[in-house]
Amino acid sequence: MAELQKDDYAATSPAWHLFVPKLITTLRQGYGLADLRQDVVAGLTVAIVALPLAMALAIASGTTPDKGLVTAVIAGFLISAVGGSRFQIGGPTGAFVVVVFNVIEQHGYDGLILATLMAGIMLIVAGFARLGTWIKYIPEPVVIGFTAGIAVVIFSSQIPDFLGLSVGEVPGDFIDKLQVFWEARDTVTMAAFSVALGSFALILLLRRHAPKVPGFLVAVIGASIAVALFNLPVDTIGSRFGGIPNSLPLPVWPEITFERAADLLPSAFTIAFLAGVESLLSAVVADGMTGRRHRSNCELVAQGVANSASALFGGLPATGAIARTATNIRAGARSPVSGMLHAVFLLLFMVLLAPLASWVPLAALAAILVIVAWNMSESGKVWHLLQRAPVGDRVVMVLTFLLTVLVDLTVAIQVGVVLAAILFMHRMAGLVAVNKSNGLIEEDLDDFRRAPEAYDQRDVLLPGVEVFRLSGPLFFGAAARVRYLLDTVGAPPRVFILRMRDVPMIDASGAQALDDLVQQCQKHGTKVILTGVQPEVSEVLERMDLGPTNSRLLYARNYDHAIALAAN
Repeated sequence: MAELQKDDYAATSPAWHLFVPKLITTLRQGYGLADLRQDVVAGLTVAIVALPLAMALAIASGTTPDKGLVTAVIAGFLISAVGGSRFQIGGPTGAFVVVVFNVIEQHGYDGLILATLMAGIMLIVAGFARLGTWIKYIPEPVVIGFTAGIAVVIFSSQIPDFLGLSVGEVPGDFIDKLQVFWEARDTVTMAAFSVALGSFALILLLRRHAPKVPGFLVAVIGASIAVALFNLPVDTIGSRFGGIPNSLPLPVWPEITFERAADLLPSAFTIAFLAGVESLLSAVVADGMTGRRHRSNCELVAQGVANSASALFGGLPATGAIARTATNIRAGARSPVSGMLHAVFLLLFMVLLAPLASWVPLAALAAILVIVAWNMSESGKVWHLLQRAPVGDRVVMVLTFLLTVLVDLTVAIQVGVVLAAILFMHRMAGLVAVNKSNGLIEEDLDDFRRAPEAYDQRDVLLPGVEVFRLSGPLFFGAAARVRYLLDTVGAPPRVFILRMRDVPMIDASGAQALDDLVQQCQKHGTKVILTGVQPEVSEVLERMDLGPTNSRLLYARNYDHAIALAAN
């Protein structure tokens, strides 16, 4: 694994500091009326975005829209209140749609409640066991592959409501589902299709020309008015589900038996895994947008508490929502209070506007989920990996994608991670074979001939220049450490030199982490210089658009050359 050859920075704080919620940290640092005003605006903005989304995700998961709202209120409040990220917004997300639908289909909704409760307990245990950093080691191709696969499944599930098809029971298998839809092609309802298409177009137009306007909510309101005004024959929340309640249900402890828990254990593990991965990915995105650092293990504990509470109130699994978290940040949030207020506003919407929700057409919610699916697909990253990444990483991504769509999400993740590990071992085996060609004397001679600066690299540093030496393979296991390199130096330097002579291999995750570091440096006006890059590493970086032709960083032949470039 890549090691940072700099003075070790050891945490001197007690272990319990790892689990102090960011809310407490924020309040200790000082919180005034100006901060509260910003958080109120941000919380209301996110609540407006989350309102139609929570209902749509619940319907896509095979349950009623009120379950999504309950989840957003209960879990959303707790994730912000006790979480380890300052800006995280929690609630139901698209990543859970496939899992929740399958669990309800196989075990009923009471089975989902128990699985979610078990997942919450798993997450609490994982957080206190400090497994938060381990979850970050999931390879990038696996994450992109299963995320894109989930997007395809969500899109396929919305075809009936988007087209207004008359179908009976929809099978869970992807291929069988498409066959049922094809057989019902003659039942397309033009009214429903027009509402869905109009909502879809309106959201896209608002995103392009008025990005600050809440497109999801405007589309839902516009579609509801159109359906009511013209008396269109389109299914609504009221016609299919009978509306939504205007209050939260009372908490109920589910019936637990050993046999039932054993049957639901795989589903609970999948829910816990997805909640952990997605919440930490969302927290990393928030860190990149704000320059803050989240507490990963505290965040896992918060996810566990939130999912356990959501289960007791009859809600769905929850996790950090990347898009809503980004919206929170862009709206000017200052602290976790904004996330707590977003849940409070959603509760007020439930209490005051529940009767109006009956008029919401399902075709409009289908249009929202089609856009959510497209955003989840991360087509840009998929295409980039297919074009630029090493062959092995491409295979891992494609296989994970296909297994997610055609088989099962749990199988897809397991196979993807195992295949990535085998691929890594294969690469390491190749490197060992190369190293055997050098004898001990040759290594000693090479060491003897090295210039003195190699042993005391900091003696010749100019003011405003920082240097790190990376050693070992820069693969997915080391990627998380590279992303935070700039945070370890204090104030951003003028020039950042990365010595990579001892990095024999890099994969797509390592290259992405390096790209993230370069982007972070670019925001601070920091020049990045790579020195001693080996040919195998250079070849991968070139394919990933990080080669010598990239204008965002410089390449140096050796350390002396890097110092000379830094002086210019």
